Amino acid sequence: MIKKFRTYANITNFLSIARRYFVNNFYDGMLTILGIILGFFISIVNGSHLTVESYLVLLTGLATSISMFVSGLSGSYISERAEQRKIKLQLYKAMVLIEEARLNEEEIKNESEEIEKAMVTINFNNNIGRKKRGIKKQRVKEQKAKTLQEKAQRFATIVVSLVNGFAPFLGGLFPLFPFFFIEKAIFETFIYSFLIIFICIVLLGSFIGFISEESIIKSILQMLTAFGITIIISIFLLN
Repeated sequence: MIKKFRTYANITNFLSIARRYFVNNFYDGMLTILGIILGFFISIVNGSHLTVESYLVLLTGLATSISMFVSGLSGSYISERAEQRKIKLQLYKAMVLIEEARLNEEEIKNESEEIEKAMVTINFNNNIGRKKRGIKKQRVKEQKAKTLQEKAQRFATIVVSLVNGFAPFLGGLFPLFPFFFIEKAIFETFIYSFLIIFICIVLLGSFIGFISEESIIKSILQMLTAFGITIIISIFLLN
């Protein structure tokens, strides 16, 4: 299984695609739930409510996370399947062109062989036998490579779709953790949720900086900027 996994990864390079999907969608999931949490948080800041029922936050957040999971999973599967089908069609077209070129070469060789036969320069029969066997072996190898390519593409589509679905779901689930342990959410509960989002963003920024070999601090600051803008705009508009 590990050998197959490595082979499929080398053929389709799906690991880099899955990694990119995970970072982007995990981040999107967190910011989406952040907007929901801010809506409840502002009601406490304004003084209209001293507490908020935790189950209201959880129901809203979990429903949104589930919808992001289904949307990411189905949307990614459909789009990736279409992309893989496009690649497969391009591969088939290339194989047809190669086959036509090979047939043209064989026609030229056959004409040369007829001339050589007339001149009695080589043993034509033995040469034809060797060439036919060589062509047959090549076609068998191409058929195996084609089958392996299809398996790798199908595997990559499934893996990328799962990552694309689970990433926003997990990104939306983490900020909701503080609300699982308290019946009525107070001001501090929301602060804990914001801290969780902050820590996750720092980790994601560090990961992006590491894989891109760029400044980790720069990557973290870029992601935190969007986090801060979301809070400022939400508080300004909803307040």
